[in-house]
Amino acid sequence: MTTLLLIGCGGHARSIIDIAESTGKWSSIALVGLKEEVGSTVLGYSVIGTDSNLIELREEFDYAFLALGQISFNHIRIKLAKMIEDLNYNFPTLISPNAIVSKHAKISYGTSIGHGAVINAGVEIGRNCIINSKALIEHDVCIDDFCHISTGCLINGSVTIGSNTFIGSGSIVRDGVKIPQNSLISCGSRVMGWPMKDLKL
Repeated sequence: MTTLLLIGCGGHARSIIDIAESTGKWSSIALVGLKEEVGSTVLGYSVIGTDSNLIELREEFDYAFLALGQISFNHIRIKLAKMIEDLNYNFPTLISPNAIVSKHAKISYGTSIGHGAVINAGVEIGRNCIINSKALIEHDVCIDDFCHISTGCLINGSVTIGSNTFIGSGSIVRDGVKIPQNSLISCGSRVMGWPMKDLKL
């Protein structure tokens, strides 16, 4: 059992808290957020500071985790990840016990795997990714750093997804498709090849 500091206090933080609680691994959880959020609570956990307090909080917290969501621009998450690394926090990998994760999959640090997700054999997922609830990541998929695979996505076998990519809820990606970095795929899309046209959130 050890301590976990979550960076961010919004809706995604609630999902991350629920995953963290379900693992039973954390003796203490707290959050940092905006100045006006300090002193409030999220699901009963205290918001104890802002980004400016990360230096002194390192003495109390072993691990830090990005609890900010990602939809379009990802520069804030990337900036915060660099800050956390520079302060020598440890990044955990948070995996819901209600997810199915193959022992033959590789998941890097800072990534969350939500409730009901399925990660199949040969999958490789990079740093600080969000694999949301009930997403299916099929065999031999490669997902680069800082990607968000939203709720209920179906990513079929041997797909490659470049870094900083957002794939909206309920989207289906055909097997073997290569999606370049910094892509935005709107909810309910069917990605049968690349490039796709007129993709807007």
